[in-house]
Amino acid sequence: MAKWPAIGQKHCMRLFLSSDKFGNRVDLLVQLAGQGARVGVVSNALDLIPQPNRETYARTVHDPVAELNAAGLRATALDLRDYFGAPEKLEPVLSVLDMVWVTGGNAFLLRRAMRQSGFDRIAPPLIRADRLAYGGWSAGAIVACPNLRGIEFMDDPSQVAPGYDPEPIFDGLDLIPFHLVPHYDCGHAEGPAAERVTMYLLDQAMPYRTMRDGDVIVRDARGIKAYEV
Repeated sequence: MAKWPAIGQKHCMRLFLSSDKFGNRVDLLVQLAGQGARVGVVSNALDLIPQPNRETYARTVHDPVAELNAAGLRATALDLRDYFGAPEKLEPVLSVLDMVWVTGGNAFLLRRAMRQSGFDRIAPPLIRADRLAYGGWSAGAIVACPNLRGIEFMDDPSQVAPGYDPEPIFDGLDLIPFHLVPHYDCGHAEGPAAERVTMYLLDQAMPYRTMRDGDVIVRDARGIKAYEV
């Protein structure tokens, strides 16, 4: 049984967190961001995958930039590798966006990209001030949590891509006061790993929420609401 921590009702942050892609609720994402919103799509959690494979996947399975544009948003790719060691160049880019959408993949690789580009220092103040909405699925949702403890049972912290620092980062962006376990009890290939993560969080008495593929958690001025399949 997933724990659902008590949350206050007044929040200015806008978050859209999903277990898998848009959780069949892209309508809620558009509502949160605003029609025509400028969205930067961060896919660095996938940087371990060769580019030809990523292009094939985007062409045949899921292309977040194309799908967000089709939904009425103005989405473009935002590769954090372009800003490694140059956070002063990332800041003006984020300042003109309305939302960032962060894809799944390896959460530890994504977290490194956020650190090396300065995203983890620049974006959270913008998000907390409601100047930037944050959305993501799987790894993109996980990094919004207080930390990544237990996620090592799902993602390998030691896997790095060229240009990435080898040291794993376990602290999260701390945008929500509990942990998320995606792909739980839904037949996903990472289902057994999700079970192990859940057992770890339960054993450590860390507040958490399990998510099946299709589930969505939205945070806005009214608080936090879960939309379950």
